[in-house]
Amino acid sequence: MNIPAELKYTKDHEWIKIEGDVAKVGITDFAQGELGDIVYVEVETLDETLDKDEVFGTVEAVKTVSDLFLPLSGEIVEFNEALEDEPEKVNTDPYGEGWMIKIKISDASEVDTLMSDDDYKALIGA
Repeated sequence: MNIPAELKYTKDHEWIKIEGDVAKVGITDFAQGELGDIVYVEVETLDETLDKDEVFGTVEAVKTVSDLFLPLSGEIVEFNEALEDEPEKVNTDPYGEGWMIKIKISDASEVDTLMSDDDYKALIGA
């Protein structure tokens, strides 16, 4: 299972890559594996400012629909539009082409609440 050390993680299985005051967000390799074949990613919160842990969208797999939770407070500034035509990128490349949103971080202190790769490995028993 792939759990990159340079990323941060949440208990809800999102990964976060922080680049200055912008964070790229997706779901982890573990999460996509648990969900199975992803057929649709919906994000209707583009250009909205949400608080940490609010639902920013959903991911639909063959067997279930799951909410996506915002790992940090901020404005959703970009959605990976490639997922509209190719949602399976979340399965094949969850940390690369399968990213979901970018947020402009509004409270940098929240970064300290995120999990390290080792913390996330302990959470999922990897």
